[in-house]
Amino acid sequence: METPNFSIEFYPPKTAEGAEKLRATRAKLSLLHPKYFSVTFGAGGSTQRGTLDTVVEILAAGEDAAPHLSCVGGTRESIRAILAEFKSHNIRRVVALRGDLPSGYGAAGEFRYANELVEFIRAETGDWFHIEVAAYPEVHPQARSPQDDLLAFERKVKAGANAAITQYFYNADAYFQYVEQTRKLGIEVPIVAGIMPITNYTQLMRFSDMCGAEIPRWVRLKLASFGDDSASIKAFGLDVVTALCQRLLAGGAPGLHFYSMNQAAATTALWQRLV
Repeated sequence: METPNFSIEFYPPKTAEGAEKLRATRAKLSLLHPKYFSVTFGAGGSTQRGTLDTVVEILAAGEDAAPHLSCVGGTRESIRAILAEFKSHNIRRVVALRGDLPSGYGAAGEFRYANELVEFIRAETGDWFHIEVAAYPEVHPQARSPQDDLLAFERKVKAGANAAITQYFYNADAYFQYVEQTRKLGIEVPIVAGIMPITNYTQLMRFSDMCGAEIPRWVRLKLASFGDDSASIKAFGLDVVTALCQRLLAGGAPGLHFYSMNQAAATTALWQRLV
């Protein structure tokens, strides 16, 4: 069996202080030798400049990095310009997503779905980019049905995606069933499991409500029982997520993608238990 690929996600800092903090975080996480770092964007691609600047800095430090690229609200011309800029910096990996419209934003732009973005990237740049797309083991919150969601994923792969990263989840069975269903459709690309460390109960509940990730009832109740005891929340969270990662890797997951939230401690602690 191949060694699983571990990768780490950041979000672009909004202030000089945030940039310094991220540099310190990245320095610590670089010691783990991830396959690459990915860098997200704001709603409607609103932090695309910060995304690019962060990726360029990571590349300059000798690490591989992938910008997230949102197509919502974009035009062919604007996306073409972004791809040209990526190429000019010798960026070879990209995470292609539909993205969310910021509130009060009217037009959806020329791309409606991520598969259209993937198709456009391939038409414009050939095989220059290794393209990652999103996958949803617990179903995308806006999907009409699980089957519709699977077919949407199939369209992204047929358009030219090389691999996928899942939304985070805490139910390994949801991941394994999802992978099995994609294989029945003839989809063979690696589907890397997205992993969210548990460090803050309130924050986790807010994120999960927004993205549709289910927190198992027993985990939710246990976290709630700790109240403001952050040390107990982190210790319990580390045990839960470690067990999840171990099961995923034992079951054949090709890799883990850690949503670091620009923090080093939780991802490092998890990593050290797994390798």
